[in-house]
This record gives sequence, C-alpha cells and structure tokens, in this order.
Amino acid sequence: MPKVVVKYFDIKALGESIRLLLAYGNQEFEDQRISFDEWPKHKPSTPFGQMPVLEIDGKQYAQSFAIGRYLGRKYGLVGDDAEQDFEIDQNVDFVNDIRAKAAVVQYEPDADIKAKKHEENVKNVYPTLLKKLDEIIKKNNGHIAAGKLTWADFVFAGMFDYLKLMLQMPDLEKQYPSFQQVVDAVYTIPQVKAFSDKAPKCNA
Repeated sequence: MPKVVVKYFDIKALGESIRLLLAYGNQEFEDQRISFDEWPKHKPSTPFGQMPVLEIDGKQYAQSFAIGRYLGRKYGLVGDDAEQDFEIDQNVDFVNDIRAKAAVVQYEPDADIKAKKHEENVKNVYPTLLKKLDEIIKKNNGHIAAGKLTWADFVFAGMFDYLKLMLQMPDLEKQYPSFQQVVDAVYTIPQVKAFSDKAPKCNA
C-alpha cells in the first residue's frame, strides 16, 4: 500500500473532501494539519504554493478538484460514461462558483464595503444560485450529479460548513434541506463516519 499524506490547514474548507475520499477508500493516510503560522515555511515546497496537497510515495500533487477527480476514479465514484463525468465536473464547478462569490465578500478587508457586498449578494446573487443548486440536487436523487453518489458529493459535504461560513448563513440546511441530504449521504458511510468521529473538530 502506498504511503499517503494529506497536507492542509486544520480546517475543512477545500481539503476535507480529500480526507473523506481517502477514508471512503479505506486508505490509511497521514493527516498533516499545518498551522497558519507554519505555512510560510511549507509554502515553497508545494507544487503551486498552495494547499491542499496529496502526497503519494513522496510525490506531491495539488489542486483540490483534480485530486478529488483522481480519487473518485480510483474508488469508483465517477459517472457511467463521459457525459456523466462532464456533468459531475460541471456541477462541482458550479458549487465552487458559489463558494468563490461568497469568498470575495468574506475576505474583503474594508468592513463597510464587505457589508454592502454581502447585502447585494443576499438580495441579488445567492437566492438564484442556491435555488439552482437545490433544483440540481433534487433532480439527482439527493446528489450533486449523475443521480448517484460521486466524488462531487464529497466535495460538497467536505466544504459545507465552510460554505455556510462564507455565505454567512449558519442555518443554510434549514432553508435547503436537500443540501443536508448530500452531506448525510457522505457522512453516514461507515468508514467516513469512523474517520469523522476521530478527526479534530473544525467549524469550517
């Protein structure tokens, strides 16, 4: 069995899906959680100066969705054909679009501008995007794509707490119960639940 290391901050965000996918695949791995203070020391040794990083037998790979796609292929969490894989990629990118729009607001340093941007997004941006995502999940039997469990569900479930923080919507699953359906589909898998129960508790 290869030696596998996941390098990421002690948060869920964009790295948790990788941990969850490895747990799903019953792959033992070193969960290397790097503090923000330590990050500058590690940054130059990463492929693109960012995390998460998946290391396999000493070789490092980056880009969270590329890693998710690879692990999805490895563990059979992909589409039945090229078109379903296309749909999975499309819907993962759409989920990330929502996160990215919210992140622009979250990381805005000016408090007044941040408040205005958030107000604008809550009024004119988020409702449309979240409604569309809700429709997608309902159409796909409680999944992100392909009407079944795929690596896309792990991406969404892993980043869900982070997404709620970015959107400033702590009760998002109450507004859209379908979102919780995706999360539960992943976290109730026995080996995933076993990992999650033992993992450090993170709010995002």
